Amino acid sequence: MTDTTMTDHGNELPVAIIGAGPIGLATAANLIERGLTPLVFESGDHVGAAIRAWGHIRLFSPWRHNIDPASRRLLEPTGWTEPRFTSLPYGAELAEQYLEPLAAVPAIQAALHLSSTVTAVSRAGMDKTHSRGRDGRPFLVRVATADGTVADHQVRAVIDASGTWAQPNPLGQAGLLAPGEAEAIAAGLITGPLPDVTGAGRARFTGRHVLVIGAGHSAANTLLALGQLAKNEPGTRVSWAVRGSDASRLYGGGDLDGLPARGQLGTRLRGLVEAGHIELHTSFTTTSFTTTGEGLAVTGTTPGGDVTLDVDLLIPATGFRPDLDILREIRLELDPAVEAPRELGPLIDPEFHSCGTVPAHGAKVLAHPEKDFYIAGMKSYGRAPTFLLATGYEQVRSIVAALAGDQEAADQVQLELPETGVCSTDLGGSCDTPTGTGRDGSAVSCCAAPEPVLIGFPTGLVHGRSATTD
Repeated sequence: MTDTTMTDHGNELPVAIIGAGPIGLATAANLIERGLTPLVFESGDHVGAAIRAWGHIRLFSPWRHNIDPASRRLLEPTGWTEPRFTSLPYGAELAEQYLEPLAAVPAIQAALHLSSTVTAVSRAGMDKTHSRGRDGRPFLVRVATADGTVADHQVRAVIDASGTWAQPNPLGQAGLLAPGEAEAIAAGLITGPLPDVTGAGRARFTGRHVLVIGAGHSAANTLLALGQLAKNEPGTRVSWAVRGSDASRLYGGGDLDGLPARGQLGTRLRGLVEAGHIELHTSFTTTSFTTTGEGLAVTGTTPGGDVTLDVDLLIPATGFRPDLDILREIRLELDPAVEAPRELGPLIDPEFHSCGTVPAHGAKVLAHPEKDFYIAGMKSYGRAPTFLLATGYEQVRSIVAALAGDQEAADQVQLELPETGVCSTDLGGSCDTPTGTGRDGSAVSCCAAPEPVLIGFPTGLVHGRSATTD
């Protein structure tokens, strides 16, 4: 493809979207509504590919909170029947009853490229080091398809909504793979995140000693399924290891949570632990894995010394991180701690912010030095957990308004979120937690007297995982 400048084509060039999950398709819907042309690249062979991987998990927010407004407006003329507002969908239902019909809308269908993996994003004719005339150059998006074909596409803007599902965090300490971890994964002794414990994968876990490492909603969903399996299948044993020392901080907001189904996760989990169906190991920092003839030996440090747990299988629930390799030629400005856009980082850092009610934000907060490049959706949160679908929908509404030249609409960010009932983004704490210290050393607390987080019209809430797909 011949290099051009933006002045040659202006708004005639499409806007590239990386990822065809809820946030990616919402971006396309907003672009179409604004009269702009989307170009959507999805590495999977279906829309919502990552969601389908955890399709057996029920969301804890009802349908009315999981549908993007622009997408709804695009779907309504097609005769689409919106699911019952108050029901809680499974991930598979979200994909089949919402994303698939949305992808079938002709304007989106024409823009959608499945089995198409973006391998790099740059500026046409120049690498990261060149500045002169940079903003006037189109972006170059390199895409590899399933048949091995590689093609370059020139676009006026890029919105990366590819999520983090493909990049789970290591289980070892210090953000690194523990010795023996890679070998245990290769041997099939460490599963992928959120396996279908009581469904398609039932035989793999029945009668086994299964260890879950990590906290959060992903861990809670997996542990609840394992606890049910242990009740029904003799010989099934469940262990749970976490780095934290205070077990009471693991169970979330309970009845104080604005979404009852989310609050019930922690309440039910506490019951299984207290009844002895799940063996909890606190203050456990994983240091090594040893593959044995009988399974996996997991060693960790504890206040009482090293402890080794002999298990048959391990399920990771330690969260995800963004894949930034494809963006090496893009000028990014990322928060050094959580790898989110720099202005967003302090608002979502789980070490300092913890109530799950992030202020509404849009194009200005998500902007990078690279003009017209944005990271949206779960990937915009970097390594931080508990991303809200509603947050992503508002992000892309604002981004698209900015690309369309409507700066007033881009700046008027609007969002309503519920109280979580906790002061930790990862199923920990309660609003009895003392005030802490922020990044700048000042006193902070997310546990002030509850107030409505109403900044505009409600756009939806979070689904039942701590690290959502896009």
